[in-house]
Amino acid sequence: MRPFLLSPADSSDSFSTQSYWQPLQYLNLYRTGLSSLLVYLFYSGNLFTPLASTDPRLFLAAANTYFLMSLIFWSMILSRGPSFYVQVYIQITTDIAALILLMHASGGLQSGLGTLMVVTIAAGSILMQGRISLLFAAFGALAVLGEQLYSSYVEGNAVSAYPYAGSLGIAFFATAFLTQILARRIRDSEAQARKHRIDLANMAQLTETIIQRMQTGILVVDAQFQIRLLNESAWHMLGMPATGGNPTLRHIAPELHEQLRRWIDDSGAPTRAVHITPAHVDIMPRFSRIGTDLRSGVLIYLEDTSALAQQAQQLQLASLGRLTASIAHEIRNPLGAISHAGQLLRESEHLDKHDRRLLQIIDDHSGRLNTIVENIMQISRRQHSHIERFELRKFIEQFLQDLCHGQGLDMADFSINIDPPDVTVRFDASHLRQILVNLCENALRHSKTYEGSPRVELLGGISPDFNRPYLDVYDHGTGVSDEVVQHLFEPFFTTETTGTGLGLYLSRQLAESNQAHLSYIRMPAGGTCFRLTFQDPRRQIIREHAGTNE
Repeated sequence: MRPFLLSPADSSDSFSTQSYWQPLQYLNLYRTGLSSLLVYLFYSGNLFTPLASTDPRLFLAAANTYFLMSLIFWSMILSRGPSFYVQVYIQITTDIAALILLMHASGGLQSGLGTLMVVTIAAGSILMQGRISLLFAAFGALAVLGEQLYSSYVEGNAVSAYPYAGSLGIAFFATAFLTQILARRIRDSEAQARKHRIDLANMAQLTETIIQRMQTGILVVDAQFQIRLLNESAWHMLGMPATGGNPTLRHIAPELHEQLRRWIDDSGAPTRAVHITPAHVDIMPRFSRIGTDLRSGVLIYLEDTSALAQQAQQLQLASLGRLTASIAHEIRNPLGAISHAGQLLRESEHLDKHDRRLLQIIDDHSGRLNTIVENIMQISRRQHSHIERFELRKFIEQFLQDLCHGQGLDMADFSINIDPPDVTVRFDASHLRQILVNLCENALRHSKTYEGSPRVELLGGISPDFNRPYLDVYDHGTGVSDEVVQHLFEPFFTTETTGTGLGLYLSRQLAESNQAHLSYIRMPAGGTCFRLTFQDPRRQIIREHAGTNE
């Protein structure tokens, strides 16, 4: 597995391979060029004095061997064998030996070929670290001095060049020393540059990971409204569109594109929530210029309104809590007194049937008013969601068993179809139970005239549009008119004389407190369907990982 962040140690081997073997290739390229030039000059008859002036045969043999060794070195470098340091020793030694032979065949130190060893000594100092580089300078100086001794005493050369040999030896040591200092500074600079590259790579990778894992959607468009950046949250919020070929914002989200155009014309214009589909929560956009003008592009922040609705609900619940305390004090006590007085009147023996009918009306409306107060208090008490993870099908099966047992219903009135059957959701179990009680009771009540079975169907799975778990509660009733649909989730709105109008309102509030969404789905075949869309499963994974790290 590739590490998330790199350290200098992680890339030291690969960097050494690149920074050392490549200079060794350059040195061998110089060696190949020099040896092939000498061979060419010899065979073409263009040798200039003093090359090969003393011993042409030795010069030719040394030049040919030198060229052949450079070809062998190419195969060794490319195959990376033997090791780098062994190859440096072999190649530097070969250079010094070949240049000494070529120099001897050309008349000794007076030929000037000895100065070519300065390049070899400098290359060895760059390739090797520490005092090893001085070894090449010492070897070169001894080789030059040995060649001078051999020329003077063995071959009887009368020309004495000991001062020049000494000066050349000093030049070798000076070259090795200065090159070593320069090479050390180059290595330090390369190490610092490598560290900066790793830091920049880590920062870029960390920034990309943060952007992709952000719960806020991040969207970047250029001056032509083409999408240049789309993080995972924004991709899910926009319905997981195809992003190949640099699509335009108009193609992916037309309503968001229109809002962006209005913002460009008037940056002070208020933004409103964008509605993607009925099965998805609304998205609140915020726009910001990346540069000084629009040519640099626009950064768009996308906020899931379910989280904003949850915060607003907390404020609403706090206000309802204070209101509930006042209602309990101002209404419940007088209501209890009215109910108690009605019960006392019912015990009187002198009441006729009309009076008893009036007492029944008092009891019914007192009970209804008490139910309203109880529902409002129930909303105010829902301050925090205790979210847990469970399988949706098992939960629904247990819920229906409890519902039928507690209210004397028949299990045949219900059917369950969850595909795939192992869909898991994260929700407050008590909240989901209360939502399903409201939805199932409404479904049974509105499908009383349906003679078939089952009367209520619970359908669930993974939404193909947004990859989010969902649950549909569908009944075979008469459906909902267009006039009623827009008021379905308003508090105290009801089409029945016995209802309180708080069931669907309370269900939506509980769904939003769990970052889910309850919506009405229009069914072409008739009947009524309410869809509960659960949290984004991608966010579930992120939160679970975050929980494990804590």
